[in-house]
Amino acid sequence: MPTPVTLAEIEAARTIAADVALVTPMIPTHSFSAMAGTEVWMKAESLQRTGSFKIRGALNRLSKLKDPGKGVVAASAGNHAQGVALAASHYGIVATVFMPVDASIPKVNATKGYGAHVQLVGDDLGEAVDAATEFAQETGAELIHPYDDPAIIAGQGTLGLEVIEQLPTAGVVVIPTGGGGLLGGSAAAIKALRPDTVVIGVEAEAMPLYGECRRAGKPVDIPSAPTVADGIAIPRASETAFACIEAHVDDLVTVSDVEATETVALLLERAKFLVEPAGAVGLAAVLARKVPIDRGPVVAVLSGGNVDLLLIDRIVRHGLEARGRFGTVTVRVPDSPGNLAGVVNTIADLGGNVLAVEHHREGTGLQFGEVEIFVAIATRSTEHHDEIMGALGEFGVIG
Repeated sequence: MPTPVTLAEIEAARTIAADVALVTPMIPTHSFSAMAGTEVWMKAESLQRTGSFKIRGALNRLSKLKDPGKGVVAASAGNHAQGVALAASHYGIVATVFMPVDASIPKVNATKGYGAHVQLVGDDLGEAVDAATEFAQETGAELIHPYDDPAIIAGQGTLGLEVIEQLPTAGVVVIPTGGGGLLGGSAAAIKALRPDTVVIGVEAEAMPLYGECRRAGKPVDIPSAPTVADGIAIPRASETAFACIEAHVDDLVTVSDVEATETVALLLERAKFLVEPAGAVGLAAVLARKVPIDRGPVVAVLSGGNVDLLLIDRIVRHGLEARGRFGTVTVRVPDSPGNLAGVVNTIADLGGNVLAVEHHREGTGLQFGEVEIFVAIATRSTEHHDEIMGALGEFGVIG
C-alpha cells in the first residue's frame, strides 16, 4: 500500500497555494449547536475560490509538472474542472477539460471563464475520462486526476491545517468524502497536529466507497448508484487516499439523500449559506447525531457550494418535505359543486398555505363523474403536515 502523505508535504503545499487559495472562515452556529446537542462550528469551504476545496490540490499538483509547456488535461463534471482551470490560469499553463455533454451549463461556463478549453464528450463522466486519457497520450499533456494523486491529496490536506489553527480545541472534525482526497489529506494534517481529535468521514448512503474498502481491508470498486450528493458519488477508490484514511480516520458514516437535502434547506434558512448536497453531508451527519458529541467542539466541513440554480428548487423542496414544511396530496372526489372548495378550505382551516392546485376531469384511472385534485401545501412542521393529511383523508387521498 502507498505511504500516506506527510505533514511536511501538506505544509509545503500550503506555501505553494498561499497566493491563490483562501483561508476560509470557521463560523460558530448557535442554531445547529442546539439541534445537535453540542457546540458546532462550520468550516465554510463553500466560500473558497471556484466554490470548493478543489483549488487547493490543483495548485499543488500543477506546481510539480514535468513539462508545463505541454499543458494539462482533466475530466470532470464540475468542481475538479474549475479547480484545474483556475490553477492552470494562475501558472500560465494551457488546460483542456473534458466534460460530459449534459454537464451543468453554469459549471461549463465557469470552467471556460477560468481560462480552460472545454470539450463536451460522452454521455457520462466515464466517457469524458476516456477522452481525456486519449488526449493526454496524443499530445503529451499531463492528466490531472481529481483525487488519486499524492500531490492532490497533500494540497487538499491544507484544509486540515486551517481547521486546527482556527479552532485548536476541536474535538471532532467531520468531512464529506467521495474520492477520499480531502478526507485523507485533512486527516493526516489534523492527526499530526492534534492526535486526540476525532476525524470522521461522511459518505453518501447510496455509495459508501471507503466504508466498503475498510470492510474489505483493501481498495475496491463499488457499483454506481443515483444520489443527490453526486459530487461524492465515486465508484473507484484511490490506494493513496485509502492509506491515509486507514492511518488517520477514526470512523466512516453515511447519510441519506433526505438527510442531505434537509441540511441544504437548513443551511439556506438558518445560516444563509448555499451549499451543494455533497458539501452538506458532514453537517447532516452531525445533525443526525451520527458522530460523537461528547469530545468537545464539532467542526462540520462544508466542502462545496456549486449548485445549478435550476436544481435548487427541487433540492430545497425535497429537504423541506423531509422537515414537514412542504407536502403534496392528490384526492379524487365526485365532480360536483363544492368539492374543490371543500378540499382547499379544509387546508386553510387548519392553517396550511396552498401553493398550487391542479384540477383534472380526465386521466388514467378516473371514473366518469370523478375528478382528481392535486394540491401543493406549505406547512409548519411534521405534526402540522400530518394533521392536514389526516383531515384530507375524508376526501379519498390517493397519494
